[in-house]
Amino acid sequence: MRSERHRGHRENRDEEGDVHQQRDHHSRRRGAKTFRRGRAIAFLERMNLKRSTLKKQLETPELQSIHPVLVGELKAIDMVISEFVQLFELHEFEEEAKGKENEEKEASLLDSEDDHN
Repeated sequence: MRSERHRGHRENRDEEGDVHQQRDHHSRRRGAKTFRRGRAIAFLERMNLKRSTLKKQLETPELQSIHPVLVGELKAIDMVISEFVQLFELHEFEEEAKGKENEEKEASLLDSEDDHN
């Protein structure tokens, strides 16, 4: 009788262990995926920063002599960003970044209008 109770207790403990292992396994998988997604978004932010820097350089009169090079770099980085967004399925983040870029454009247009008045 005692051995049956002991065996039953051990089986319950094994089942509980399996449940804990499954839960730990799932949380690790989600954690790693979230971590990688975070790194992908951070990289995309850096790429967008480089893109905005290139756009500013295109508007700089001192850099007009290298305008074709800057345009080429801008096209290349746009292509990389597009492929990266598609590969890592970051479409919602890219839409958010474009919204911020449009806001910045509007703000700079307003600033330049104020400077002229």
